[in-house]
Amino acid sequence: MKKSTVLSVNIGQKKILTFNKKTIETGIFKYTVNSNIHLKKQGVKNDNVIDKKHHGGSEKAVYAFCKNHYGYFQKLYPNLDFRNGMFGENLTVSNLFETEVYIGDVFKIGNAIIQVSQPRYPCYKLGLVFNNQKIVKQFLNTTFTGFYFRVMQEGTISKGDEIQLIKKAENSMTLAEVFSLYTTNKNNLSMIKNALKLDFLSDEAKVRFKKQIQN
Repeated sequence: MKKSTVLSVNIGQKKILTFNKKTIETGIFKYTVNSNIHLKKQGVKNDNVIDKKHHGGSEKAVYAFCKNHYGYFQKLYPNLDFRNGMFGENLTVSNLFETEVYIGDVFKIGNAIIQVSQPRYPCYKLGLVFNNQKIVKQFLNTTFTGFYFRVMQEGTISKGDEIQLIKKAENSMTLAEVFSLYTTNKNNLSMIKNALKLDFLSDEAKVRFKKQIQN
């Protein structure tokens, strides 16, 4: 695995928008900060999380997205001004790939220790950032999900920090494999059952997969 680093740290600001004739509040618009950010058990300090039912909390305390994937989407939206934090991530990182990282992998960044809990499942709010709801399906057609983490040791993270893998999960599945159970492998019952056995997969993801089996 290539050396992975933090390219920027990003904090969300609350925005009020109109979507489908309804007024909504969202914190998906993230902006780079020059100082460090502090990871807490329930989320990133000072990060505006509006929809706390689906974002933040112990199993989705921090979200990272790989800058290497930006080029793919820039080709689809050449007229957009792409900036770090474009995908709503707290950490814009390099060389961290969903096909190589496993559920339960533990990383040290700065003096924080975090553990991979699930891939990101996009909703219409990503379309608000791109000003086009097609991005949701385009996102689903990739393995570029980004990474949700639980915080095992609270701490600070800064631009330039190295991302160190300190414990590899055993008998696990990659983020890309788990994400495929929501897309291309959504009818693969054996894979879904294997995912449900993963100790470190988030409860939210397990509930999602249990519903798929029931349906």
